[in-house]
Amino acid sequence: MAQRYVRVQTNSGHLYYGLLLLDHRVQLLDAPPWLKGQPLDQMLEPDTYELLAPCAPSKIVAVGRNYLKHAAELGNEVPAEPLLFLKPPTTVIPANMPIQYPALSNRVDYEGELALVMGDRCVDCTPETARTKIWGYTIANDVTARDLQRSDGQWTRAKGFDTFCPLGPWIVREVNPSATLQTFINDDPNPVQFASISDMTFSPEVIVAYISQVMTLLPGDVVLTGTPQGVGGMRVGDRIRVEIEGIGSLENPVEARPISPQTPTEADQPAETANP
Repeated sequence: MAQRYVRVQTNSGHLYYGLLLLDHRVQLLDAPPWLKGQPLDQMLEPDTYELLAPCAPSKIVAVGRNYLKHAAELGNEVPAEPLLFLKPPTTVIPANMPIQYPALSNRVDYEGELALVMGDRCVDCTPETARTKIWGYTIANDVTARDLQRSDGQWTRAKGFDTFCPLGPWIVREVNPSATLQTFINDDPNPVQFASISDMTFSPEVIVAYISQVMTLLPGDVVLTGTPQGVGGMRVGDRIRVEIEGIGSLENPVEARPISPQTPTEADQPAETANP
C-alpha cells in the first residue's frame, strides 16, 4: 500500500502532519511533507487524534468541463483551453464532516474529482516542469449549487459555499494514470459516476502549467481536475462517497445548513429585473 500522508488534530488541539500506518497510528512529521518534513519518533494512537483535510491550501483552483461526456451531459462544448474557476479555502472539509445544503439552493450536486497537491512554487511552468511540481494526489468532491451556477452566469456563489470542497482523506505520492474514479450515494452498490482519470481532456501537468501562466501556485495549494459524467443532485440525509483507485475513499454526509437570523432564504431574494 502507498504511504498515506495525513494532517491531524490531537485531542489537546495540536495540529500535525504525519504518516498513517496500517494499524491507524500516526507517525508525526516535523513539517508538511512537501516542505521536506521528516519523521519523528513520536506516534499518535488511534483514539488520540482526528483526521483533518490533508492540507490547508491558500487557494483551490479548479477546472470545469474537463471530461467530454460530462460537458455533453450539461449541454456544453469542451473548452479549447482549460476553463478555470476558484473555490475559497473555507469550502474545505475533511472526510466524514457534513456537507451543508444551503437554503439558497434547490439543487446541489456532487462532483467526484482527482485533486492535485502542489509541492513547490509554480509560475510560468511548462507541462514538463509542472509535472515535477505536483507533490501528490487526493480525492475531492467539487460540490456545486447547480441552479445558482445557471442563474448567476458565473460560478463563485455556486462553488463557494462553506463545506463545498470535501478533501482527503489523505495524500499519496503516485496514482495510476488510468485509475478508476467512482462516486456512490448511500448504500447503492452501483456508482453514479464511473470513469478513468485518463479520460480527461487536459492532463494534470497541462492544467498546472496553464494555471501557472495566470497565477502562482504555492506549496500545499490544491488543483481540482474536473469531474466525469454522472453528476446529480444530493438530498439532506444522503451520504456521498468518492473512490479513486490507488488512493482510497472520501465519504461525507449531507445535512441542512443551519439558518441564522441573518441568513436570507430564496424567498427573501429580490425579484429578477432587467439589467439597466
